Amino acid sequence: MIDRYSRPEMASLFSLESKFAMWREIEVLACEAQAGLPDTDITPAEAAEIRARADFSLERIAELESTLHHDVIAFLTDMAEHIGPASKWVHYGMTSSDLGDTALSWQLTQATDVLIADVARLGEICKRRAFETRDMLCVGRTHGIHAEPMTLGMKFGRWTHSLHRAFKRLHGVRRQIAVGAISGAVGSYSNIDPAVEAYVCKKLGLEPDPLSTQIVARDRHAFFLSVLAGVAAVAEEIATEVRALQKTDTLEVEEPFLPGQKGSSAMPHKRNPIVSERICGLARVVKANAQVGLNDVALWHERDISHSSAERVALADSSIALDYLLDRLAWVLDGLVLYPDNMRANLDKTRGLIYSSRVLLALVDTGMSREDAYEVVQGNAMAVWDDLQHARAGASFRQRLEADPNGALGAEQLEDIFDPHSFLTRIGVLFDRLKRVEFS
Repeated sequence: MIDRYSRPEMASLFSLESKFAMWREIEVLACEAQAGLPDTDITPAEAAEIRARADFSLERIAELESTLHHDVIAFLTDMAEHIGPASKWVHYGMTSSDLGDTALSWQLTQATDVLIADVARLGEICKRRAFETRDMLCVGRTHGIHAEPMTLGMKFGRWTHSLHRAFKRLHGVRRQIAVGAISGAVGSYSNIDPAVEAYVCKKLGLEPDPLSTQIVARDRHAFFLSVLAGVAAVAEEIATEVRALQKTDTLEVEEPFLPGQKGSSAMPHKRNPIVSERICGLARVVKANAQVGLNDVALWHERDISHSSAERVALADSSIALDYLLDRLAWVLDGLVLYPDNMRANLDKTRGLIYSSRVLLALVDTGMSREDAYEVVQGNAMAVWDDLQHARAGASFRQRLEADPNGALGAEQLEDIFDPHSFLTRIGVLFDRLKRVEFS
């Protein structure tokens, strides 16, 4: 992931230095665990010496790997050069995936913690803005066409609930991914005591994998990438709505436009939703990587390494990209500029057509059949629609109904029907539910 689209905390988790630091800690912990067993040759003094002297050099590892073509052996060779004779106990009874998979799980749990905090922050912003805009009238759209009046707070509220589900899924996948395996070449503990695995995992906040065949099964990692893809899809949905509402023809909201910012090299008037568009673009990367995770589940027999190269890209890129886009979406929504006057103008744009459902029900309440009522409403609505299509001046929907002898609705009743607030008398229940949403 290029630096522009990453944040330091998450990017550092997936750096080579961070990975090798995790490898070092796991190897040291394994030595300490072995020194604590009753029937062992490594002494506590040797384990203490390993702890004190264990280190690595990125440059030396790269130099060794250029010849060895094996990153774990290059790392262990370099660490042995730092430790000295006691290094003979390092990696004792272990295999490469014991080290790599346990470190990867530790790495992914830390990455998930960052993402959980990101989603919580974004969710709290949405919840706050939902209550701020609880009664801000706007038109609801289905199929992109004006439907009925609603409020902007309902949009923020729906996003809050979506993010809360994402929050819970991240907690769930954290439990799935928080497993380590130090069980030897095919997972049988042939040359290492299970107590070593238990000790190391406990120190790292992991659980031992109940049965690893050298590797941790990749359905866990596929689930991790799928959950991240789901979170990205939620972010993409929100950003897409911001983009749609910022269109010149709509202009109900606008993402922040900073002092000195320029929107177009050719058209100085442009204020483009570039951050929301970037969020949508990066979400596509995270969603696509879920397929990589699914493809990595099926390996030959007890293991191969066809998954390794792909997941080194996919796991890091998805974590880094999702962290970045969630942060940027929080920035967009926290500073989102609102234009309630435009919302009201758009609400009235169809000359009252958005009240058709209330008119239909009112006519049914007079005793008219639904079919006859529908014909009256649609006939008048289509006449207004035809005027709108051809940009002609003409009577509003309400005026046509008042003039229609089949309308059977009085002026006072029409006044109530054509009040946008009449659609919203029950939205209090939505916000009562929203109050109970907690990101903790």
